[in-house]
Amino acid sequence: MTTATTPGELLTVPEVMARLRLGRSKVYDLIRSHRLVSIKIDGARRIPAHAVTDFVLGQIEIEEAA
Repeated sequence: MTTATTPGELLTVPEVMARLRLGRSKVYDLIRSHRLVSIKIDGARRIPAHAVTDFVLGQIEIEEAA
């Protein structure tokens, strides 16, 4: 699995699920709670690849602060 991203790359929910190894409901919970940034394009939910990276880095910072 490659995690290299191109600038402006948009991921689908299933792609985010695979990258974070989380279930569909959890990914939508993260989106709903604004912990994971997403956009909607004609009804299709897309997550910028950098938002996934930002989320993971934020979680690391929280863990290190604890």
